[in-house]
Amino acid sequence: MIEFVERSDVGRHYLHERRVRLSDAGPDGRLRADGLARYLQDVAGDDWDDTGVTSEDTWVVRRTTVRVAAGGRWPLLGEQVTLTTWCAGWGAAWAERRTDVAVAGETVIECAALWVPIDPTGHPLRLRDEFFQVYAEAAQGRKVSGRVRVVPIPEGAERRPWSFRRADLDIVGHVNNAVQWAPLADIARTQVKYASWIHRGPIEAEDQVVLAFDNAHLWLLVDNSVRVAGEFRVEGAH
Repeated sequence: MIEFVERSDVGRHYLHERRVRLSDAGPDGRLRADGLARYLQDVAGDDWDDTGVTSEDTWVVRRTTVRVAAGGRWPLLGEQVTLTTWCAGWGAAWAERRTDVAVAGETVIECAALWVPIDPTGHPLRLRDEFFQVYAEAAQGRKVSGRVRVVPIPEGAERRPWSFRRADLDIVGHVNNAVQWAPLADIARTQVKYASWIHRGPIEAEDQVVLAFDNAHLWLLVDNSVRVAGEFRVEGAH
């Protein structure tokens, strides 16, 4: 289970406000999981850009975990949300980013993401001094593991093709990480209270993707290789 550490009162914190729009919400009027994933991606990029650090390194997300906070809920269409993000820890070549999502000043969703810096060839890099100068104080020395655990696909899992659009590709020709949360809306028919997505490798423009799932997990496969693995819990599940 991922630890959702409390927000520190020291160091760098970055705030971003936005309204839940039509393209972010599902038929029930709630913010969709893939819409939230896009918010998290955007605020992480904006925070990094705002630091003023110049680097050819690119940060890629390896795991994102979200949960409904105690007494919280998913934001609704038209509501103004505030995202507050900060560094909650690091390892040798990765860092954890915590983000709280608030409505009317109350935290409703808590998020923890593991990010890895890579060079222009896609190889992981050790964290640079500039990272620690900007983010270390908020993390208060907390170390986090870079291990991610993928649940094996059971024999009884349902499988079907999963399609994406050209509009879902990013600037390097990969299906955007936020888009990879979209299948959750087809599988979880009641409100999600917890979800964790692991990105093991890219899904590219010409890939034929298979979606495998059961009542608490899903996997996106290319040539029987898991590229994305997710687990989730919905309201009423134990």
